Amino acid sequence: MKPSHLLALYKLAEMGAYQQSVPYSTSLVAKSIGVSQQTASRRLIEMERQGFLTRSSEGRNQTVRITKEGLDSLTQMYRVLRSVFEVPKAEVEINAIVFSGLSEGAYYMGLEGYRKQFRSKLGFDPFPGTLNLRVRKEDLGARRELESNPFVEIEGFANKTRTYGAVKGYRAVINGEAQGAVIVPVRAHYGEDVIEIISPEKLRTRFNL
Repeated sequence: MKPSHLLALYKLAEMGAYQQSVPYSTSLVAKSIGVSQQTASRRLIEMERQGFLTRSSEGRNQTVRITKEGLDSLTQMYRVLRSVFEVPKAEVEINAIVFSGLSEGAYYMGLEGYRKQFRSKLGFDPFPGTLNLRVRKEDLGARRELESNPFVEIEGFANKTRTYGAVKGYRAVINGEAQGAVIVPVRAHYGEDVIEIISPEKLRTRFNL
């Protein structure tokens, strides 16, 4: 996203447009971001086309609201700024509920391109599967905080059939007992309310899940 678009989104968020549709005018937006009305109008049109906001009008009244895509961009910038200005906590505690995932964990954990990196970088050979957890709403802040902490980079690779993406690995202790890691694919297929855990042992059996 262009820096100028991020600034405009930030100013719209200040107006409350991340929670609901709010009244606006191009002159108000122009003044808040320090550009001409024509430039402000053009940026709003560009951002709407790119899916970062929606606008509607009824008579002379106009409203604007930031979309999920726009809010995701602001959230990402927030995380970057936090990582720059705040010292991450040594530990982050997250409470979550086990659920059945897409049953793809065993396949990916069986790929030697990943396994050899887990062994060398995380120090264990993972059980062929992931434990999928859905983060409670009140713990989403801790989930976001996790991504501000140091991680182990598991590099992407390619074989004869396809390319596999990079993964971030965060060392973890599960239920205060078992060693493992939270893995976060760079190209995530779950929302932020889901985390996947790997461990050298079968966690469902260990904890009777």
